[in-house]
Amino acid sequence: MALFNQPHPPEPTLVGNSPRLRHVQRMVDKLATGRWPALILGETGTGKEVVSRSIYSANPVGPFVTIDCSSFVGPLMESELFGHAKGSFTGAVNAKTGLIEAANGGTAFFDEIGELPLDLQAKLLRVLQEKEFRPVGSLQTKRSDFRIIAATNRDLLKEVEKGAFRRDLYYRLNVVTVRIAPLRERKEDIPLLMRHFLAKYGSGHTFTQEAMDAMLSYEWPGNVRELENMIQQMVAVRTGPLLHLNDLPSPIQNHLYARRGPGLAMSAVVGGGTFQSAVAANLMMDTLFLDSPILPLTEMERRAIVNALEFTKGDRLMAAGLLGIGRTTLYRKLKEYQMAV
Repeated sequence: MALFNQPHPPEPTLVGNSPRLRHVQRMVDKLATGRWPALILGETGTGKEVVSRSIYSANPVGPFVTIDCSSFVGPLMESELFGHAKGSFTGAVNAKTGLIEAANGGTAFFDEIGELPLDLQAKLLRVLQEKEFRPVGSLQTKRSDFRIIAATNRDLLKEVEKGAFRRDLYYRLNVVTVRIAPLRERKEDIPLLMRHFLAKYGSGHTFTQEAMDAMLSYEWPGNVRELENMIQQMVAVRTGPLLHLNDLPSPIQNHLYARRGPGLAMSAVVGGGTFQSAVAANLMMDTLFLDSPILPLTEMERRAIVNALEFTKGDRLMAAGLLGIGRTTLYRKLKEYQMAV
């Protein structure tokens, strides 16, 4: 259970200048002037918690408590939310303050609220309506008045129709909706995000133009979180200040080869690397499949091995780990595809 309970959490940063992100920023500014409930919608990794903290930080009244609904497991989930009285169940040697009580006077951010079980949805609705709750095993009623911000990657209205989410709770939460577009729909923000994460994790690192073009062509299924993770990877393994096409992680390398774009792929060969000949062979094989939308499984496997070896600069043990196979299996595959062992 994630509990972020500080009077003044770190200043969040909304990075980007696309029309969609500017609209989100305008919504944040409007929400900061009141205490209306807000529902933040967006795919995983788009930055829903950053938006919630931006709303709070613009007018930081009381504590900010993060409640990760996806982490609620087992019979103790109600205790995590509402607390419990001493001796209320086996192991309850002391009374416990729940997250709902901790948020009193401040803001409670319910992350992935679509994961909240139905019985807890009913109890949460009562808190929002009456400002009252009872800890597990207690006869005493407590009060908690907080501003609620909820986020989800689900279509809650569809969940309501399926009976998986309470309709009355949905309307209680959906007073103001903030939709965060996926990164693939606001690619103009990618260069600014790259500079932001390089400043955060790098040490004078910069991207070559070819690498930048490759990053812009990728669809980013993991959104901003994936971009941040990839930049951390590159900075961690690259000693020089320039990040080349060959330094890009395997998902982007696979994307480039899938596109079979000779311009970008040829740049990878020119950039050098331990397995230049393998990459060159990969390009030659590309021409054989240009007229077919389907690649044979053996060809897909061969390309995955080439990409893994390129990414690890020829480190076979690391490449085998990335591919999810043993080192001996990798050596056997290298022989099968007539690659240098």
